[in-house]
This record gives sequence, structure tokens and C-alpha cells, in this order.
Amino acid sequence: MAKALEGIKILDFTHVQSGPTCTQLLAWFGADVIKVERSGEGDATRKQLQDIPDADSLYFTMLNHNKRSITVNTKTPEGKDILERLIKQCDVLVENFAPGALDRMGFTWEHIQSLNPQMIMASIKGFGPGPYEDCKVYENVAQCAGGSASTTGFDDGPPLVTGAQIGDSGTGLHLALGIVTALYHRTHSGKGQKVDAAMQDAVLNLCRVKLRDRIGTMQEYPQFPNGKFGDAVPRSGNASGGGQPGWILKCKGWETDPNSYIYVVVQAAVWEAICKVIGREDWITDKDYASPMARLPRLMGVFAEIEKWTMSLTKFEVMNILNKYDVPCGPILSMKEIAEEPALRATGTVVEVDHPIRGKYLTVGNPIKLSDSPTEVTRSPLLGEHTDQILQELGFNTDQLIDLRHKKVI
Repeated sequence: MAKALEGIKILDFTHVQSGPTCTQLLAWFGADVIKVERSGEGDATRKQLQDIPDADSLYFTMLNHNKRSITVNTKTPEGKDILERLIKQCDVLVENFAPGALDRMGFTWEHIQSLNPQMIMASIKGFGPGPYEDCKVYENVAQCAGGSASTTGFDDGPPLVTGAQIGDSGTGLHLALGIVTALYHRTHSGKGQKVDAAMQDAVLNLCRVKLRDRIGTMQEYPQFPNGKFGDAVPRSGNASGGGQPGWILKCKGWETDPNSYIYVVVQAAVWEAICKVIGREDWITDKDYASPMARLPRLMGVFAEIEKWTMSLTKFEVMNILNKYDVPCGPILSMKEIAEEPALRATGTVVEVDHPIRGKYLTVGNPIKLSDSPTEVTRSPLLGEHTDQILQELGFNTDQLIDLRHKKVI
């Protein structure tokens, strides 16, 4: 079976996390991703938090699977010639440089279009057009500027960033969708176009429910009904705010295990079952608890009562019991538990990859499954590993390669 993006060539000018997340996803689907790196240095994350001497860091390896690496000194005329040849042969150019960096290299959008009118140029920036468009942005900055931090945490504490990389990886996922959309558009227009994804915009898109809460009702927030609501959407702790009240509850062993917790959703359809399981059948007919609206101002008391029951069982025992009654719930899984979960290994969501220097390592596989387009996760490239191969595909012969090395172009 053919891979979904087989035949598509991606010129990858990305680094760190947001861009590599995007191009790795495209590579998983079969695109030929050519990662352009600086001679002798490469992506900065190759050396970031190295756990094995002389081996690329896990940060780099987990974001650059299935790619080829070429090193080019883009400040030389010969290096610029190589890039121009690559642009002519590739379908998509992806970059997450600082604003204006590509222009300063001499590769403006107009120049790229003149070389290849079908080229799709995809960019990640911190902010879109506006007062902050020239500002430098990293993961946590994007979470703060996109509305996530202000709505995360508890009401009596400071704003918090989330452990999910919604600024970097979240923007990379958005850009990947933009790229495949532009590729589809090209099939009937014959033209390339620019695709932009701002990190602030991507975080806000993932926080759309919180934007809704700014003008909506907030009865499910723990501050209801006695708390004060101002102009800002409050931090809601572990409340969902999405029409299905939920909370994180302690389970047996919570005193020593930081992840002995479970999230339980108190859905109207399973209210009677919850009451019976926790031994509070009286709530089924009690006018203060019998309906969802009656329960809203008493939710924290409801969860406190459920927690008395969950604390007598492990999180997996709680899940097994509640699932029999279709009560939505989920254990708080540690990264160790996730890494050791056989089901995730079986689906390829967690995979083991062999590397020539670091040996076998565990990583995240493709989270998106296509029935007729298989995904294979191969290791990340060594720095410049495919330089000769890629240049030979561009028509360079052995003597020319020797000359380019002598001039420190590659």
C-alpha cells in the first residue's frame, strides 16, 4: 500500500519544536522531508539536554523521524545555488525562522515564486500581523498570549501553563493541516501559495471554549454560585466548563503516589448509577440533587462525597466499576504507565526505534491512523547524513561534491 503523501517533497528549514512537529507528521505520511541544517552545527536541539555523549538529544530525535539531513552554508553563493535547485524540485518549503530571516537570506516569497510558481511556503511565527508580529515567542509565551495560562490553575493561585505543548506542537499540527489543504488546492489551481500559522492563533483555537465562557454562563465553575465573576474568564481548577461537570478525585495510595487520581464526570444520564455505587441512593429523589440544575451549586459537595468512595479503591478499580455503568472517567496516567501500556504499543502510538549511536529508545508514533496508508517510524537523521545523496539527486557529481567540501559549502 502506498503512503498518503508519497511523491511530495518538503524542504524543511525548521528547528526546535513547532516546525519539526509539522514536518515530522508529513514525513510519517510518506513525504520526502529534506531537513536543511547549518554545517557543523545543525538544529540547536541536537545538543539540548543531551543524555548520551556524542548522541543527538532525545528532544531532537523525537521530533525529526523519517527525515533526511543536508548541511549547507547558505551564506555562500554555492550554498544559495543549492537552495535554489532544491526549491525548484520541492513542493513545500516550511520555516519557523524569526520574522524576516528568510528575506534577509535573499529568499523572499517573490523570489521563491519566480523559481517555482507551484511552491507552497509554510511559516510559523509567534504572532500574526499586528503590534507584536516581530516579537520572539516560545512555547510558554504562546500559552500566555493565546489565553491558555489565564484560564488554567485554581482561582486562588497564579496563572499556569499546561504540560501539553499546545504552543509549539499545537501550532505544528495546525500548519500541517494548512499545508495539505494548500496541496489539495494546487491540484486544481496549479498554483502554490503561502500558509501561515501564528502560535498565538493556534493556542486560542485550542482555547475556544474559554472564549465562549467570556460571554456565556459559568454555573459549572467551582466559584458558582457564591463567587464573583468579573470581565475575565476565571481559572476553574479541574472543572470542565463544557456542559458535563467533572473533577479529579483522590484514589487509594494518593498519599505516596502523585498520580493516584481519577477524573470523574457526573453526567445526568448516569446520576442514579453514581448514587447507588457510592451509597447515596437518597440523592436520587432529593430535590436538592435530583436534577442537574439543582446539583450545580452543590457540585463540590457531590465530588467530595464521590471522593470518599474513590479513596477506598485504586484508580483502575474505580475505572472498571464506573465503566460498567457508562460513567465517563479516566485515570491520571503517568508517563511511565503510558510508556508501558501494551495497547499503545500495539497501535503504534508508542514505538521503539533503533538509533546507530544511542541504541533503542522509546518515542511517540503517529497519532493519526489511516486505514489504507501505513505509517512507519524511522530514526532521525545524523547531521548531514544525506548531503551527498541529496546533492547527487540534484545533479552534482563526485568532483563537484569534493569542491563544495573544500570550500566549506557543505
